Amino acid sequence: MDSHTAYGNVTPEDWGYMKIAREEAATGLSVGGCPIGSALVKGKEVLGKGHNQRVQKGDPIAHGEMDCLRNAGRQKSYKGTTLYTTLSPCMMCTGTIIQFGIKRLVIGENRTFGGNEEFLKSKGVEVILLDDPECKKLMDTFISKYPEIWNEDIGEDPEDK
Repeated sequence: MDSHTAYGNVTPEDWGYMKIAREEAATGLSVGGCPIGSALVKGKEVLGKGHNQRVQKGDPIAHGEMDCLRNAGRQKSYKGTTLYTTLSPCMMCTGTIIQFGIKRLVIGENRTFGGNEEFLKSKGVEVILLDDPECKKLMDTFISKYPEIWNEDIGEDPEDK
């Protein structure tokens, strides 16, 4: 296990599934996109994985979590699933997590972008934060290379700064 602080009911398996999400994030970064990756897991089965493809596809809602869920395909139920994401989810992805009834969320890091963890908890989602330095490093690399794309991704207009 990595040597840093995690928060919540972390299992040893969480680190392995977060590695899958990190690999997806690295794929996104390697092609000039936001390095945010995700994996949807039920039991020991990876139902889907994906990464942010807003830049690559010109699709404003192709966030890592959305790409992952799209790749997982239709599910009759999300009961018993865990969604892994390298970065704390935005409100759009938060809404999707709640809409589909995903009750367990494992976040790689939330220092770069503090998502909606308290809101998720208030809706009955178990939120676990790994505080993974590798996830943070991916985001730091991306933001330093592509600050304009990062601002676009989080909805900040550079003219407002």
